[in-house]
Amino acid sequence: MKVKKILIAALMMVAAVSYGQNHNYIGQDYSVSPNVITTAVPFVSISPDARGGAMGDCGVASDPDVYSMHYNAAKYVYLQDKFAGGLGYSPWLRKLVPDMNLAYLALAYKINDRSSVAGTLRYFSCGKINFRGPNNEDWGEYTPNEWAIDATYSRMLGDYLSGAVAGRFIYSDLTQNQGDMDRPGISVAADVSVFYKRPVEWFSNMDADFSWGASINNIGSKISYSGISDRRDFIPTTLRAGANLKLELDEYNSLAFMVDFSKLMVPTPPVIARQENGSPILNPDGSYQILYGYDNNVSVVQGMIQSFYDAPGWGYNADNELVHYGKLLEELYEINIGGGIEYWYNNIFAVRAGYFNETALKGNRKYVTLGAALKYNVFGLDVSYLIPVNTVAGSNPLENTLRFNLTYSMGGKKG
Repeated sequence: MKVKKILIAALMMVAAVSYGQNHNYIGQDYSVSPNVITTAVPFVSISPDARGGAMGDCGVASDPDVYSMHYNAAKYVYLQDKFAGGLGYSPWLRKLVPDMNLAYLALAYKINDRSSVAGTLRYFSCGKINFRGPNNEDWGEYTPNEWAIDATYSRMLGDYLSGAVAGRFIYSDLTQNQGDMDRPGISVAADVSVFYKRPVEWFSNMDADFSWGASINNIGSKISYSGISDRRDFIPTTLRAGANLKLELDEYNSLAFMVDFSKLMVPTPPVIARQENGSPILNPDGSYQILYGYDNNVSVVQGMIQSFYDAPGWGYNADNELVHYGKLLEELYEINIGGGIEYWYNNIFAVRAGYFNETALKGNRKYVTLGAALKYNVFGLDVSYLIPVNTVAGSNPLENTLRFNLTYSMGGKKG
């Protein structure tokens, strides 16, 4: 009975917050145009694994696995296995491009009880694209692609607290060097993260573990695809924080539920002054005239700090009229929420479910996730499925998104 009450309370909390953010209007009387924060190399923000993908993209505080690099590398030191490897594959946005996909390779090694190392390789293929020149001449068929390679070291900082640092190299070849000044985009980034886990005695009739985690991912240099451009784009620096409660229902059954909060630490686009016909107003130097908010062409460090207070709190409605809804409200709208549940039977079979919510003002990604896992001896198979809940005209580019993972582990603790 206690388990049911806790589970229902957690689901109601996530649903209530999601409903509050799901409103398509600001205030009671006006709708406004979305003010979406965009970055380069968004592929590094895609959840690469079927487990996290089945639990509403939650993972910053869930139990560790070989795919922990994407969410919280500090979890690696808690791995039960001496060595673990994983291979993931996900067809991506097949409603738009039939051959776009994400592949992911992860390896982890536990040095001892207090330290671990891990590395991952992420490869994103944009599919075959026919390039055409300025006069519509055929330049041929190419396959733009992006990849990132990273490594981490995690260590126990206390009896229950661990920390990690990770380095990442990002390579983005979207233009295939077709223009005279076009070139691949390159960035170097770092992650910092912490993870806390300990047994709790909150229930008289069962064992339980509580954990929380926090990470800042992709703290790195801006990226450019042109040798002549003085404007460089931010990469998706992301702050994550979350909590997880795992209940050992009995000898064979366990149930965990978790919630994650995430926010891009990238400047919010300001509101630009417009003429009556909707075209932007320029300053004498050719820059856009800012009405509300801050200039988002700043350094990486300034952008990270500025991201917590630079929301303009104003927007244009369909009639090209300015609507005020408040800076604080827009800052809160920039926080995405995911909730997930994971059930294991005898550490052999698992079922998972989750929900992810992003406000309409900031991109409007909202979807339910489902998944299952089967583990036999040293091998494991995970599958997840994504169901968007905000379809337009009966379709959504995220529909039918599947993720597959194969894992291998050895040297695990017995007991």
